[in-house]
Amino acid sequence: MRQFAKPALEMVDSMRSAAAGDPMRAIAFGGAPGSNSHQAAMQFAPEALPLPCFSFEDALEAVDSGRAGCAMIPIENSQHGRVADIHFLLPESGLNIVAEHFMRITHALMALGEGPFEAAYSHPQALGQSRQFLAEREIVGLSHADTAGAAAFVAESGNPFIAALAPPLAADLYGLKIIEDEVEDAHDNTTRFVVLAKEPLDAATLVGTSAMTTFIFEVKNIPAALYKALGCFATNGVNMTKLESYQKGASFAATQFFADIEGVPGNPRVDTALEELAFQTNQVRLLGSYPQARKRG
Repeated sequence: MRQFAKPALEMVDSMRSAAAGDPMRAIAFGGAPGSNSHQAAMQFAPEALPLPCFSFEDALEAVDSGRAGCAMIPIENSQHGRVADIHFLLPESGLNIVAEHFMRITHALMALGEGPFEAAYSHPQALGQSRQFLAEREIVGLSHADTAGAAAFVAESGNPFIAALAPPLAADLYGLKIIEDEVEDAHDNTTRFVVLAKEPLDAATLVGTSAMTTFIFEVKNIPAALYKALGCFATNGVNMTKLESYQKGASFAATQFFADIEGVPGNPRVDTALEELAFQTNQVRLLGSYPQARKRG
């Protein structure tokens, strides 16, 4: 059932009501109040009105429908890699990446009781980032829609033998005890978020600045297709900082790539590289150009 647990509903309703009064100030995020996405949104834009949505897909739809001016979405984690499905959701949303934001991620084990615990609920990313911690304590990790939502679920359950992995703020919001803090397996655990809006930034205004461009492309099903595609950037001196592959459809014959480069259209080297890429591939689609929040390399 796609709804928040009761302990979160009053806060959700209040935030949604405020956002409805000034949609262009609203920043949508996936998860209950207190989630990492909520905290990232407030770090990025403290003056914004947070709009909690049940899922990432719902957050993107809020922007598309005009209920929010932008959305804050996590796309990758330093420890656990890509956030599931995000590479499909972003292109399908029709929205544009206009900013990026990096946030240090920390999880706490929280519960109503003192333990021992049969299971800990959280978003799959948080469970993956705390896999060793859970294994050492023989706690079974169970998936939930988001981290703070898991905390609200545990509070609603009344069960002292289950726990949640969530940001410490969620314990305060939902009346749980922090059993152990900083339970993530790597203490430099960082997530990269992107901000999406209906209208793209004008790439011309970013020429000459430290900026990124994100795009997807589909290679031809021929030998050395990827080699030829990447050569477009190598020969033009354009630095590619990210490249991930995923299959398009069930044929396993159409491979798409999600990529980031340093630079923006309007830079002659970037323009030439993208023109050559269009010739070497079946499809190229820009997802946005935006200021670089953290220097690569």
